[in-house]
Amino acid sequence: MNGQVALMVLVDIQLSAKISGILRLMFARLGLWRTPGLKFYKHMGSGKNGGFSIHPSGTHQALFCVFQDIASLEQFYQSSRLIRWYRAHAQDFFSVKLKAYSIKGKWSGFAPHITAEAPSAGPIVSITRASIKPQYCIPFWRKQPAAEISLGQSSGCIIAAGVGEAPFFRQATFTIWESQAAMDQYARQGAHQNAIRASLSGHYFSESMFSRYIPFDADGSWKGRTLV
Repeated sequence: MNGQVALMVLVDIQLSAKISGILRLMFARLGLWRTPGLKFYKHMGSGKNGGFSIHPSGTHQALFCVFQDIASLEQFYQSSRLIRWYRAHAQDFFSVKLKAYSIKGKWSGFAPHITAEAPSAGPIVSITRASIKPQYCIPFWRKQPAAEISLGQSSGCIIAAGVGEAPFFRQATFTIWESQAAMDQYARQGAHQNAIRASLSGHYFSESMFSRYIPFDADGSWKGRTLV
């Protein structure tokens, strides 16, 4: 496999390891930049219950990485102390490898390379993220609950998680869909359309990225759901 490959890890840490997990969220990122072949990474927290709440979770975390090639990703995945610790202390652990086929925008100035063609069938992954301008934080979050409820009830959504680098202002959504058609159907629903329309017309974001991927080599489960 040629070109960049991404990795998304979701974890719900056991309550007995909550403090250790928070410390890793604060400090583990400091050593990640030394990882061979790593081009980009974000070590993130999550909303309550791993969702999209403004109230942070003390146990839910996410790690998103982009590697220069699959060999670098596999080396990290097999040898990372952080991944091993997550596995040993997780109530829920889910990971999936990703090949990008659509990238619009940037994340902290970085845009993953497109390394795949849009699939004609099968599951897809969507990652959307945004840096919300402080003056638009309250209007944005007023729109968010309806979109979250709509997502949770949407047919064809296999896994959904709300993650972020900083409460309120730097947020991301990770979703896995049964198909492109299922995701497109959700995108046309009222709550999601209203939230996006309000965001775009209000210039809420100082930076954003809307990206889609082909998932492969999924491992584990998230809230009782997995990707075969």
